[in-house]
Amino acid sequence: MINSPRQDRVKEEDPRNPRPQTLWQWPRYFFRAGKLLCQRMFYVIQLVWEARPWIIFLMTFMSVFTGLQPIAGSYIAKLLLDRLVQAAQEGLEGGFWQLGGLLLLQLAFQLFVKVVYSINNMVTRLSNEVVSYSIRLKLMKKSATIDLASFDLPEFYSKLENANREAGNRPLQLLNNAFSIFSTVISMVSFIILLGTIIPWAPPLIIAMAIPSAVIHYRYRTRMFYYVRRKSKERRQMNYFSNLLTNKDMVKELKLFHLAGILIDHYKEVFRKYYQGVRELIVKEGVWGIVLNVLQTAANASIFLTISRRVFDRILTVGDYTLYSNALFSISNGVTNLVNTTAGIYEGTLFIDNMITFMEEEPKIAPSLPEPRQAALHAPHEICFQHVSFCYPGFDKPVLSDINLTIRSGETVVLVGLNGAGKTTLLKLLTRLYDPTEGKVTLDGRDIREYDVDSLYRLYGIIFQDFGKYAFTVAENIGFGQVERVEDRNAITEAAQQSTADAFIGGLSQGYDTPLTRTFEETGTELSIGQWQKISVARAFFRESDIIILDEPTASLDPMAEQEIFQQFDRLRGQDKITIFVSHRLSSATIADRIFVLEHGRIIEEGNHRQLMDLGGKYAQLFLTQAERYLETVQGGPLHEKYGTAPDTRR
Repeated sequence: MINSPRQDRVKEEDPRNPRPQTLWQWPRYFFRAGKLLCQRMFYVIQLVWEARPWIIFLMTFMSVFTGLQPIAGSYIAKLLLDRLVQAAQEGLEGGFWQLGGLLLLQLAFQLFVKVVYSINNMVTRLSNEVVSYSIRLKLMKKSATIDLASFDLPEFYSKLENANREAGNRPLQLLNNAFSIFSTVISMVSFIILLGTIIPWAPPLIIAMAIPSAVIHYRYRTRMFYYVRRKSKERRQMNYFSNLLTNKDMVKELKLFHLAGILIDHYKEVFRKYYQGVRELIVKEGVWGIVLNVLQTAANASIFLTISRRVFDRILTVGDYTLYSNALFSISNGVTNLVNTTAGIYEGTLFIDNMITFMEEEPKIAPSLPEPRQAALHAPHEICFQHVSFCYPGFDKPVLSDINLTIRSGETVVLVGLNGAGKTTLLKLLTRLYDPTEGKVTLDGRDIREYDVDSLYRLYGIIFQDFGKYAFTVAENIGFGQVERVEDRNAITEAAQQSTADAFIGGLSQGYDTPLTRTFEETGTELSIGQWQKISVARAFFRESDIIILDEPTASLDPMAEQEIFQQFDRLRGQDKITIFVSHRLSSATIADRIFVLEHGRIIEEGNHRQLMDLGGKYAQLFLTQAERYLETVQGGPLHEKYGTAPDTRR
């Protein structure tokens, strides 16, 4: 059951400025809140300045112009109205036409205001695009530097989701609001001085009535912010259910299994719980707002009556009534806007904290030396795991326990084990996508953490189980194996031939220039999973790497095609390369120099195919189980008659 905002109230505080516990701590609390607000706004200004400096100058001009424009317009209207009343009372011949100059001034001023606001609107729309592009680019670059381990933490996804959600419009919106406050203050100060000359008690009354409104707005905007932050999981769930129903790759299963109704029900249930808290906060803030609006209207009415009485007693002119009533309206609306806008800014800067937190995320996968070692390319290597254990972030149970192994150049190694045995995790430690929880991994006798990370990554040509399927051309999908050579069409073609992908690429509408997927191009081609796997294998062939790693890259290929690709890798690896395979089809393990059998995160067997078959342990059991499965289909058939029973490979 979802907690109500009241139940969660204890969590509703800025972690950098905890709520005070005593009365004497409140001044310091407000000082820190103001300091944090300024720091966050300065960060926003930096973001916009980095995008385009002229945006700041334009906003400054518009804030001053917007602040002075109302009082200038009101004063011109007063002059025009007084002249009009004077002409009507005196009945001067041609008096009406004497108003022409003031009418032209008013029309010219109105035209000037419209032109300025039209230009500002046009430039603001362009600014939104530019700032959004600049900030998303920063987020993309930052995301590329973040450790893989961070993606395993739900809190990180909350940061990422919050940062992405706010990147598009929040910074510029905040800056617009800040400059809007500047404009409002200019207008209010001008009108307060003007109104205070005839009714000295009016400005203090208006300001005093605004204080409760400000308190209510700040209180509920803060509660809304922390409620939304806590419910990041629910928002991600709603996005997940919605995306499943609009994902073309999922349509088949959703229709055949009638899953749409279940997903919609889940979406509705999550929204109901999420909406319950949002509704409570919005309604309470709205009710308080109505009560305060009634009180503010009563205060304004007393000021209007005072101005009207003075016009009736001929202390003020009709034009003065227009000027001062406009001043009252502007002050009243200005106070309301000031409260709403500052509350919005405060709420917005709390959201900006999401982006600041995300951008401050520091990668832990970094060289341990001030001057990192550079990994030697195109040279023999030796990899050692020394008492390596590993737990994923947020978990206590180890995925790998006390792993010890050594792999040298020229060797082909196969990792064998059931799902969850730790094979892929071992590869992630080898490639330093993670660091061990205990023990160390060495490369050429040195701790892998001493090397420059980028130079280390250049050693590896790797295909994971969940290899990338990019909405680019065939050639680019292969060339992404080594982006420095992505334009080398001859090498791309050769890699495709080695993976046997050229057989179907030649039949595509535009050959190697055919767009893959129909995500963006109507002429794009949707490949089968087996064809995609051949593209990914070609990507590995294309990369000039010293250590080739294949993590179930051929699971969707038939056994003959898989065996052909493994043999091709074995021929191409040369004497100085290390090749590591992970495959559930153990027929591919027969070509390996060594086989490591993993179970529950430990190496339980090691040797080549013959040695492990003679051992008669786990590997032999898995191999014979698969062999029997293939032979069952031909027992008693022509092959059985020709070859007899399956040979006993355990002898």
